[in-house]
Amino acid sequence: MSKTNSGFFFEDYSVGQTLIHAVPRTVSGGERALYHALYPARHALYSSDSFAQNCGLQASPIDDLAAFHVVFGKTVPDISLNAVANLGYAEGRWLKPVWAGDTLRSESEVIGLKQNSNGKTGVVYVRTRGLNQPDEVVLEYCRWVMVRKKDLDAPAPETVLPELSKVIPADQLVVPEGLNFSNYDFALAGEPHRWGDYEIGEKIDHVDGVTIEEAEHMMATRLWQNTAKVHFDLTVRPEGRLIYGGHVISLARTLSFNGLANAQMIVGLNAGAHANPCMAGDTVKAWSEVLEKAETATPGVGAIRLRLVATKGGEPFQLRTEEGRYRPEVLLDLDYWALMPI
Repeated sequence: MSKTNSGFFFEDYSVGQTLIHAVPRTVSGGERALYHALYPARHALYSSDSFAQNCGLQASPIDDLAAFHVVFGKTVPDISLNAVANLGYAEGRWLKPVWAGDTLRSESEVIGLKQNSNGKTGVVYVRTRGLNQPDEVVLEYCRWVMVRKKDLDAPAPETVLPELSKVIPADQLVVPEGLNFSNYDFALAGEPHRWGDYEIGEKIDHVDGVTIEEAEHMMATRLWQNTAKVHFDLTVRPEGRLIYGGHVISLARTLSFNGLANAQMIVGLNAGAHANPCMAGDTVKAWSEVLEKAETATPGVGAIRLRLVATKGGEPFQLRTEEGRYRPEVLLDLDYWALMPI
């Protein structure tokens, strides 16, 4: 009997299956320092204890996307070790802040399956939850992944496509306990722009760019303990190691600071697509569009829904071709909710 793990293939999944992912991970200021070095993230709430305390929190939490990457990384050996591509996200919610010293673990439920017409791959839909040491759910999200079949003669499963919300209603967003932007320091945050200064339909070119280096991507992917073969093994993908999609998300989010410095906390992930592959040497730029705004019941806190688009060239604000396909330079199309001072 083999003691090694070759990962799950498409035929190994069944709807309703629960996957308990190894290995729990205690996060610390080390994750924050590396996260800020790699991207580099600089939203004030995640950079300064005193700034966070002035906003009603006990300290500066671990960055929302750093927590996402830790939870996501746990799932890779069971969900995407043999993946061709990570296709999309939906119904993501950040439910509790993650603090230095918290121990995170992940579990997933298979909620849908569909074999592709080529008979060689299929799409697996999962709902993943990240839990802390008291078993509180700190975040949850759905994603779907194209996974290889090992036995091409294995019968196709019954197709089950989950019904997923296109947008999380604003009243289902969770504002962290204690958060209050009434005394928000705009000078220290880096920009004066409030929730009320943004208009629905407004588009923002974030101007700056970051060229992805092979070494940085490899370090980042290892930091999140993401073991997907396409990110490491050139014999699996001879044309080059595919950049982890989450790496692109964090780069784009960091670039969005220039114009959205006060969109402090990501609390909802409505939809996301990795439109085209990203490779080392690509220069990532980003632009955003304001899709929706909503008030919350928390003093001074507004919710803003944003489309974040990462590209590897081309003019800003260009998303699709005349045929409706993503333009070849588009890397990421992400729809998310953030909290911002009113």
